[in-house]
Amino acid sequence: MKNKNVISKILLSWPLLVMFCVLINVISAQWHFRFDLTDEHRFTLSNGTERLLKKIDSTIQVDVVLKGSFPSGFRKLAASTEDVLNTCKEISGNKFRFRFVSPDETVGESSVTFADTLASMGLLPINLTAQKKLGQEQQLVYPYAIITQGSRMIPVTLYKGKTPLVNVKEVNNAEALLEYNFAHAIASVNGNEKPRLAYATGNGEPQDYSVYDLAEETLSPQYQLSLVDISQQPYISPEFNALLIVKPTLTFTDLEKLKIDQYIMNGGSVLFFIDRLNAEMDSLQIKNEVIAYDRDLQLNDLLFRYGARINPSLVMDLQCDFLPFDVNGNGQFELLPWNYFPVLESADNHPINKNLGYVSGRFVNSIDTVGAEGITKTVILQSSPNARIIASPALISGKENVSAPEDSKFITPHIPVAVLLEGQFRSLYANRLSNEMNDSLSAHRIPFLSSCTVPTKLMVVSDGDIVMNSVVKGNQPLPMGMNPFTYGSQREFPFANREFLLNILEFLVDHNGLTEAKNKDYTVSMLDPKKTESQRTYWQVLNIALPVLVVFLFAIISPLI
Repeated sequence: MKNKNVISKILLSWPLLVMFCVLINVISAQWHFRFDLTDEHRFTLSNGTERLLKKIDSTIQVDVVLKGSFPSGFRKLAASTEDVLNTCKEISGNKFRFRFVSPDETVGESSVTFADTLASMGLLPINLTAQKKLGQEQQLVYPYAIITQGSRMIPVTLYKGKTPLVNVKEVNNAEALLEYNFAHAIASVNGNEKPRLAYATGNGEPQDYSVYDLAEETLSPQYQLSLVDISQQPYISPEFNALLIVKPTLTFTDLEKLKIDQYIMNGGSVLFFIDRLNAEMDSLQIKNEVIAYDRDLQLNDLLFRYGARINPSLVMDLQCDFLPFDVNGNGQFELLPWNYFPVLESADNHPINKNLGYVSGRFVNSIDTVGAEGITKTVILQSSPNARIIASPALISGKENVSAPEDSKFITPHIPVAVLLEGQFRSLYANRLSNEMNDSLSAHRIPFLSSCTVPTKLMVVSDGDIVMNSVVKGNQPLPMGMNPFTYGSQREFPFANREFLLNILEFLVDHNGLTEAKNKDYTVSMLDPKKTESQRTYWQVLNIALPVLVVFLFAIISPLI
């Protein structure tokens, strides 16, 4: 009789246990919370991202093109992407939707696939090389997502590997940037007021198809872009969030430099993309040689006061892009490495260059940092460990590639080519304001400032071509950084020039408060591959079978207690 009572208690306990589990799931679906015990707060969104998600005004759809069979690294990336998007959905509610799709699926009811849509945005698949037991395997992967709100559509790059070989560090870096990448795209598509940018003109800055990608594809979707003729305008309005000075070719007068200087003193941020030396591809293609000489822009004293100096020298690098050469003189051109087109890299030491891919440069000058009280200087972009510097005037000839470069000369590592300057700058014209300058300011009731009213940030890059694009037949502009000679070939490489520029602007302007999200870093915990292989069964039983067994034992024993 006693055994029957025990059995009846056990049988009665099962429905109660099931009901309890159902009740817990219903409650957790409505009200739930979790504790993030990771050191990096991996599963907690930053304050800026949370504020952004709570301000979504209409439904946002996220399509992640990571559905299918992938190498283990990308399966991990897809899982982390789903975690981040789930957390975003919890905060924003029904106004945030997401799904995983394959590249071959069609967009809506149209016949256009997601692969076609990404290609139209200039986003091509990555030909990954995954390590398998029996060797290596290549696979085309689209590591992108598309964010749509109404008629606006913005892509998100989820992985920016520098090499086609999948490695743990780069996947881990991509995971760390997921929150920032999605938050940045959501801010762009959500229709908030765009920050204002000024594009300086009046000193020979390009305004043709060579800056089409810069103006139309890169800046216009996220910023209000205005042309400001520094030579004509009485001053640069402090209402602009940042000023871009891109590859000027004409000398700056003291009055023009004063306008830039006082904009900075009022807290404005400036991006200098400067080619100090005149060395252009047009001359090289026509004459097969070009002499690089100083443009005499008269910006040296201004930059020197702020803490940087662009040198009258060229960086040559063994890590470089390609250019076609007639090696045998018979009209048969061959793509060869061109040391004057350095492929630049970052030290991954700042939110601007975190997880940044390679950046393509052309006839790049070197930069030195100089003493400036109270100014913090950070090298953002640099050459590879195998580089050299040649002084100007320098004769650049296509004949140089007839023979291989002497590696023994490329022994200067990490030559700076982009430097971030932060702090409260002192005016170049403090204690040296001329009567003409004073009259110019007084005429427009502009007070002269000898130092910054608030701390600000400047970016000095010694190559204007970094943010310009090539133009092929029919005035077709390519994405910035794209090599027209490898475009569409197997040597085509998706350089990160556009991401570099956007990262700079996001850091300088930071109108959405996403710097905290960009600063996230994940620690790579490496496993011993030999132990994981030999102890696989043990850990599978411990983590899968044992918990299930404990639940069953609890269900059987609890009625007896």
